Amino acid sequence: MNRTQSMSNPLHPTVVITLGDPAGVGAEVALKALADSEISGLARFIVLGDRPALVPAERCTGVRMDALPVEFRDLATLPADAVVQPGELRAEYGAAAMRYVHDATLMCLHGEADAMATAPLNKEAVTLNGIPFSGHTEYIAELCGNSDSRMLLAGQHLSVVHVSTHIALREACNLNTERIIRTIELGNEAMKLLGKSHPRIAVCGLNPHAGEHGLFGNEDAQFIQPAVEACRARGIDCEGPVAPDTIFFRAARGSHDLVVAMYHDQGHIPMKLLDFEATVNMSLGIPIIRTSVDHGTAFDIAGKNIADAANMKAAIRMAATMARHRLQQTTTT
Repeated sequence: MNRTQSMSNPLHPTVVITLGDPAGVGAEVALKALADSEISGLARFIVLGDRPALVPAERCTGVRMDALPVEFRDLATLPADAVVQPGELRAEYGAAAMRYVHDATLMCLHGEADAMATAPLNKEAVTLNGIPFSGHTEYIAELCGNSDSRMLLAGQHLSVVHVSTHIALREACNLNTERIIRTIELGNEAMKLLGKSHPRIAVCGLNPHAGEHGLFGNEDAQFIQPAVEACRARGIDCEGPVAPDTIFFRAARGSHDLVVAMYHDQGHIPMKLLDFEATVNMSLGIPIIRTSVDHGTAFDIAGKNIADAANMKAAIRMAATMARHRLQQTTTT
């Protein structure tokens, strides 16, 4: 892998940013984020998108991509004379957003970038092209040749990693001890990249009160407890299964650095309640660094200069931070 650019200055990595669905708020929040000198100074930035997708975003924000200290690459997925309509669900917009993610992933795999930060795409727009699609994390993992990925949400006060994400709740209840072990391990590694040298991890139970000694199901004792014991034997500081209804309250006040949730909503609801604007989505279990905003395309406000860029700034900041830590590890080994 050719990392000449970053290796010349380990504190200044290269981060590639994707603009997301052209009809969403992705271009708006990217422009606003990169217009902040604190953000634009964190790394060398390469932005992937289509020139027509920038037009409504530049018009409503008053920020021009060409005036920013970044490199913009027009992938020409949309015709040069295309007129992007903010808020419209279109197959071609879904295809364009997928192309941005595809190319950014390859850039990271080939060493042209040290990390990627993604603006939101629209799953329905993608599937209009006949492409089965459950989310960024799963798609990027497939491109990386890894089907065993995880999603981690990192906020200012709390981080959560999920054993399962975009599957039906009925399926998520079919626990697997090895999958839980792997989730704990991946979460532990990710927290170290975020600067936590000895992460304190709490593992949620599946059932109310973590089963309460078998009164409300045996999954907690049968699958989760053995996973926690195995990870503790490997030197990971973790406890569980703990009652899901109280652990987020305690962890947000400093008892733990990371909570392991058994399924999507168990982790997403408390994170969005506690730290919506600052929460960043991270993909784990893949050989590259990828962060993302934790909100959708917001078609209802696209093109109106309403979208808040705080979440995009947080995603970019985290991508740059993790890339620096990884580069420092590489140069010292």
